[in-house]
Amino acid sequence: MKTDLDHLSPFHRRQLQILIPVIVKAVRPEKIILYGVYGMDASLPTGYDLLVVTPRGERRYDHEIQDIIENKCRIRATVTVLVHDIDHVNLRLSEGQYFFSLLGHEGVLLYDAGNVPLAPATAPDLIGIRLTAQKDFDRWSHQARVFFDSAVFNQQKKEYRLAVFLLHQAAEQIYQAILLAFMGYKPCTHNLDKLRRYTHRFSIELALLFPRDAAGEDRLFKLLLASYVDARYKEDYQITEHELQELIQRIERLLSIAWRICHNRFISLEKMAAILKRE
Repeated sequence: MKTDLDHLSPFHRRQLQILIPVIVKAVRPEKIILYGVYGMDASLPTGYDLLVVTPRGERRYDHEIQDIIENKCRIRATVTVLVHDIDHVNLRLSEGQYFFSLLGHEGVLLYDAGNVPLAPATAPDLIGIRLTAQKDFDRWSHQARVFFDSAVFNQQKKEYRLAVFLLHQAAEQIYQAILLAFMGYKPCTHNLDKLRRYTHRFSIELALLFPRDAAGEDRLFKLLLASYVDARYKEDYQITEHELQELIQRIERLLSIAWRICHNRFISLEKMAAILKRE
């Protein structure tokens, strides 16, 4: 696994040099692996995708460690974290699971406590990955479309609270479909903000679909985010017809972007598999 950061700008290298000690002090990980950087140009704020590998015997839940890290780093940069224990990571590396195999070949080891070595990354079966990715995408994107159609139906019935909850479900399902298509990996979360950040690096269109840098845009996304619980259980949750229509348009756009970028991904996997076969 690579350990140098020569491909990054001096700014990104300095920022990571500040962030890594913060993370190590906060959670005492076994390893920290960088697998994505965004904000390389002016179109997006700076952010980093990290796999934080926990040691054997770690008692905290993965999501607890994730929240600690993201909260500690928030004032310096956007850090999106996946957390797995060392034995899980080594198992997936030895199996050739696509996401972890890519980590083994393209990730950058930023920190290593040195207690347990990483297993060698097994070359992935691209043909099998392509077939599984299509199957997973078809299943999850179909569910997303069903939720979306149900949301539109309930909007027409003026059941706005139910409609926005169904939009949340459509968004959650399609984000999971994208992650499975690109990574063969689906994190266990209902948090749309986290799912949105996990998919940023696959398409600039995804990253800009829900901008959070203006009050109106931030409120719109927060309405969607809160609907998972509040639209069902809290009497004071309110959404206007106009806000709901805005969200319907966004989720419809999300479904369209997902279909296009994932099918391009399948074509790319086919081409890579063909090249490897010739070699």
